[in-house]
Amino acid sequence: MKRRLLLVSNSTLHGGGYLQHCQQQIQDFFGKNVKRILFVPYALQDRDAYTKTARDKFKTLGYEVDSVHETPDPVEAVRKAEGIFIGGGNTFRLLKALYDNKLVTEIRKRVLEDGIPYMGSSAGTNVSTISINTTNDMPIVYPPTFAAIGLVPFNINPHYLDADPNSKHMGETREQRIVQYHEEHDTPCVLGLREGSLLLVEGNKATLLGSTKARLFKRSLRWTLCLFLPSAPSPLAEVSFLSINLGF
Repeated sequence: MKRRLLLVSNSTLHGGGYLQHCQQQIQDFFGKNVKRILFVPYALQDRDAYTKTARDKFKTLGYEVDSVHETPDPVEAVRKAEGIFIGGGNTFRLLKALYDNKLVTEIRKRVLEDGIPYMGSSAGTNVSTISINTTNDMPIVYPPTFAAIGLVPFNINPHYLDADPNSKHMGETREQRIVQYHEEHDTPCVLGLREGSLLLVEGNKATLLGSTKARLFKRSLRWTLCLFLPSAPSPLAEVSFLSINLGF
């Protein structure tokens, strides 16, 4: 499989600027062969301002940015794209716009069959998975389905946050919400990507990168199994999709 993905938990890390914490990984990922990147700003309402933010940043990294919302034919733009970057925002708004513009199938084909690189951040990472069921966002609009692009055979929870034992907040923790998701039948694994972490996918190998760790939740018959993944690239941080499907 030609699949190449860079799935980022968050676009801005505390103390830094937009995509600053992962800019080296972005350059390594897109390389020198990609000159222009197609940006998808559908997750935010002000698409012009969002595009300017992405365009300005990628220009400093050596790439030109075309925004899909600026083209009269979004499907044709995806068909001609050298690489795709879908930014963060509201996941429901994003997925609805992808379906409205008939881009879900087209992006899947370009990435899985043609092998163009796909980068997602936050909501853009959510829509690369099986479904958006494990997003953190409010359903401000209704996409026709929660089924997403399906570039990987599991779900991701970006901005994964560990419970604070000293907090007096009585709402569910992120872990409890994922466990509730796994109470439903036939639910896939969920990778909790902490802020500062990102997943590099090359073919059937997924490697955890970044400055923080991640947690992998797998539904079993009676409970959710949680596995800690180290943050530094190492043999232990490399997870094949076959292993994820089989629960290691």
